[in-house]
Amino acid sequence: MTDTLTPVLTDNWDAERAWTMAAYEERGGYAALDKAFAMGPDAVITAVKDSGLRGRGGAGFPTGMKWGFIPQDNPRPKYLVVNADESEPGTCKDIPLMMATPHTLVEGVIVSSYAIRANTAFIYVRGEVLHVVRRLQRAVQEAYLAGHLGKNIHGSGYDLDLIVHAGAGAYICGEETALLEGLEGRRGQPRLRPPFPAVAGLYASPTVINNVESIASVPAILTEGAAWFASMGTEKSQGHGIFSLSGHITRPGQYEAPLGITLRQLIDLAGGMREGHELKFWTPGGSSTPLLTPEHLDVPLDFESVGAAGSMLGTRALQLFDETTCVVRAVLRWTEFYKHESCGKCTPCREGTWWLTQTLARLEKGQGTEEDLDLLLDQCDNILGRSFCALGDGATSPISSSIQHFRDEYLAHLTHGGCPFDPAASTAFVPAGADA
Repeated sequence: MTDTLTPVLTDNWDAERAWTMAAYEERGGYAALDKAFAMGPDAVITAVKDSGLRGRGGAGFPTGMKWGFIPQDNPRPKYLVVNADESEPGTCKDIPLMMATPHTLVEGVIVSSYAIRANTAFIYVRGEVLHVVRRLQRAVQEAYLAGHLGKNIHGSGYDLDLIVHAGAGAYICGEETALLEGLEGRRGQPRLRPPFPAVAGLYASPTVINNVESIASVPAILTEGAAWFASMGTEKSQGHGIFSLSGHITRPGQYEAPLGITLRQLIDLAGGMREGHELKFWTPGGSSTPLLTPEHLDVPLDFESVGAAGSMLGTRALQLFDETTCVVRAVLRWTEFYKHESCGKCTPCREGTWWLTQTLARLEKGQGTEEDLDLLLDQCDNILGRSFCALGDGATSPISSSIQHFRDEYLAHLTHGGCPFDPAASTAFVPAGADA
């Protein structure tokens, strides 16, 4: 089933006023609630485990297992927090999902909160996307008015309050513990772990933090069955997901397909690369994942296969660049972003991203020597695995992978005394000694 699109979350995006509760209920919306209440919380967790749903926010951790970590003997309240702080460069799946069908997420929140026995849930959204915040707030209001939220939902005796929280717009708040800090009103900086959020998360209480797409996938799992979801994808990466194609592609956009589909298949579905050009490099999961090249076009886009190819599936943010793109300049732009977004809490990330930017900027201008490439790799090695959270690791990924695949292009900058590309003429890079 990896050669066709499987619209599930995106199925009703083309419906008239799809964001309203009326449009959502016309297609069976909120039917999963009654099914969940009839099953009981433990059975819902079991169903999600059996489905094989893994976190759609990048890490790929089994969702049902994560829910099972919540200690039910803890007397403190339990919380569900939805991470909607979508800010990874290239990632653009959660915002259109929340804009098109916010009730899919709201229903998923109710079912998931019921499963972990939480009576308060939060959706943490980027403050810059005010249109999304307003749409979510209206969807939550509709759900309250219809009796899907509040006291004694559907006569089940279960109570749930759902709060939409607008963050201040920091990339670091996509990291789950920094998100909790922001939600509690403090500066968004990662926490030391352990304790993990499942034991001491929001307000020092047991907390589950999941991505928007992970939670939005839950209603369909209950209505269609765990076996239906598990039948898609691969043996270890089951189900469907939204693949975000951007860059030098004919029809950029969201393509919902089973995990295990290849980039070659997605490019065909998107009408191919832009006319007259060829793929040069791409990211499988946003800019914090190692770059891949055309030789990886047929790698199945699942967690295991992409990992074996030397990268990470991440958020399935597929940024495609053709031969007119300077890889050194692209990597420099990403690194400048990570330098700017570092929270400054730990030295490897705070100082390391600054030094990476300085070294890359010199190389991009054609200054320095070949030894600077080894210096860059040494800097990456001193950051990788030593920063407080994954931001430092993500900053090193495009650098080390681009040197691995495009070392000759870095050297060409030194040979030419600057970037060998001519953006005005859209000319491609030609290595020294090759026929023009």
